[in-house]
Amino acid sequence: MSTPVTRRTVLAGGAGAAIGLALPGLAAHAGGRHPTSVSFTLDATTLDGGEQVTSVTLDTGRLGPIDPAGLTPGTFTVHAKATSPIPIAPGDQIFSEYDLDRTVTAARLDRHGNIVLELGHAEGQPGGGTLGYILSRGRNVRLDLVYTITQNTPIVRRHGSPVTITRFVQTGLSNPEVDAFSYHVSGSGLKYRLYSPDHSPRGRRPLIVWLHGGGEGAALPDGYYDNETTLRANRGALGFATPQAQRIFSGAYVVAPQSTSYWMEDGPRFAPLIREIVRDLVRRERVDPDRIYVVGCSNGGYMSLEMTSTYPDLFAASVPICGVVEPLSGEGPPLITDAELAKIRTPTWLVTSRDDDTVPPETNTIHAHDLIPGSLLSLYDHVVWNGYQFPGHWSWIYVARNDPSLDGTRIWQWMARRRR
Repeated sequence: MSTPVTRRTVLAGGAGAAIGLALPGLAAHAGGRHPTSVSFTLDATTLDGGEQVTSVTLDTGRLGPIDPAGLTPGTFTVHAKATSPIPIAPGDQIFSEYDLDRTVTAARLDRHGNIVLELGHAEGQPGGGTLGYILSRGRNVRLDLVYTITQNTPIVRRHGSPVTITRFVQTGLSNPEVDAFSYHVSGSGLKYRLYSPDHSPRGRRPLIVWLHGGGEGAALPDGYYDNETTLRANRGALGFATPQAQRIFSGAYVVAPQSTSYWMEDGPRFAPLIREIVRDLVRRERVDPDRIYVVGCSNGGYMSLEMTSTYPDLFAASVPICGVVEPLSGEGPPLITDAELAKIRTPTWLVTSRDDDTVPPETNTIHAHDLIPGSLLSLYDHVVWNGYQFPGHWSWIYVARNDPSLDGTRIWQWMARRRR
C-alpha cells in the first residue's frame, strides 16, 4: 500500500513528488544495506489529440545490471492523479482531471540500464493526458501530475541480491519534441517557443510561424500564461520540426507565439506583436526574410488571414486552417471583411472539414477561398487519422501530417517552394 501524499505536500516539495513505500513481505532495502531511493521521469508524447504520459522511466541504472527476464508488467503498479493548477470556480468545469491506476503494458530496460514502464495510451483514452480544458475559459491548462509507483516484486540483478526500492521520487516531465523548442519573451511581453534547425550547412533558413487555436492562449487576469500548451495540445507546431518536415524545408525555424488571451479578441492589436517577433528573429537568427510562412488553426487561422491582410509583403505563403472570418455568434461585423480578403496577395492554401461544427466552413474557409485571388482549398469530409475519427474542427491534424495534396503536390512541399 502506498503512503498517502496530499497535493499540498507535493506542491510544497517543489519540482518532484517524493513517495515512500513499505511493501509487505519484501525486504525494505537491498541486500541488508541502505534503503534504496530511485527517481523517475514521466515520458510524454504529443499525440494528434493532445499530449499524454506514455511511459515512466525509473533511474535504476546505478543499481547494477538488472536481469530483464525478471521484469514483467506486474513488477510495478502505477497510479496517476491529475488536478487543475488553478482554482476552478463553483459551477465551472475542467475536463480531463483523473485519479486512477495506469495500465502497465510492458517493463523493459533502456540502454542506460533504467527500467521503463510502458503505459497504455491511445487517442481519446482518458487518464493519461497532461492538459485540462476549463470550460468557462475556453482554455487548456497544464495539469498538476502526481504519479505513485508501487513495487510488487523484487528486482532481480545479474550480480548481487534482489532489490526492493523503498522510495520513488518524481522529478519531471520529458517530451523531447516539446523540449526541443526554447523559451522566449518578446520585447512587448508576448511569450513564444522557438525551434532552431541544425545549422550545417550554413546559410539562411526559412521561418514557419505557427499561430495556435483559442484553447492554447492565456485568459488573463488570472495570471496563467504558461508558454506550454501551444506545443502540447496538438502537433501543429511540432509537425514542422519533425525530420520529415526539416528535410522538405532544408532546415527551418519554427516559432509558436502564445496570445495573452485569444487572437480573435483583438487581432489588429496582436498583429504588430507577432510582427515584432518575426522581425527580431530575422535580425537575431539566420532567417531568410524571403521564406517566412504563417500557419494557424481556428483562432490562429483567423490570425493568419489578419497577418497577410495587414502585412501583404511579409510572408511567402499562408495556410489558414478552419479559420474564422465571420463572428461565430452570427452577430456583428466580420472579423476579416470581404474587401480585405479580396486584397490578400500572399499565396494561400486553406484547409477545413465539411463536418466542422465549431467554425462553419461555408461562411468562413470556403467564403475566404472564393475571395482570395488564386487561393487553394483542401476540403475534407471528416477528420480521420490512423483509423480514429476526431471532431470535425480538428482539420489542423492533416496539415501537421503533410496530408493536404493538390495536383500531386503536398502542402509542405508547396510552402517550401514559395518565395516572397
